[in-house]
Amino acid sequence: MKSKRRFFIVALFFLSINTFAQKKFTGTFSNGYKGAKMSFILSSNGKEIKDFTFEGYWRCAGSAQLITAGPTKSFPVHQGKIQSIIVEPENGGSSAFRFNINGLINGKQASGTFRMSVTGLSCDTYELNWTAKSL
Repeated sequence: MKSKRRFFIVALFFLSINTFAQKKFTGTFSNGYKGAKMSFILSSNGKEIKDFTFEGYWRCAGSAQLITAGPTKSFPVHQGKIQSIIVEPENGGSSAFRFNINGLINGKQASGTFRMSVTGLSCDTYELNWTAKSL
């Protein structure tokens, strides 16, 4: 009887770890330069996106440049909805990166729009449509 109870407790423990684990999402864009990709981690409580990374080309001073970038801060998520702008550094003025993301997360699927720009340098991805899924 003790071994059955112990097995049940261990099984419950692993189930709870799986249920509340962070989810890593990877995705692509349906517009913009080919080959661009993105990734992020949804927190275990589903209330924030961290480690968002964009890898692709953007227009910068009239030419295409390859960049890998993302904010150091996290994007908030409310009931599966993402709608946020992060400016880094906050008081960086025209040389600050501006990250704008909108979207929905539904289980292992997510989709939305993303835009990254630096106004003073005339650098911009323009609005990109993305889809992502959890691994």
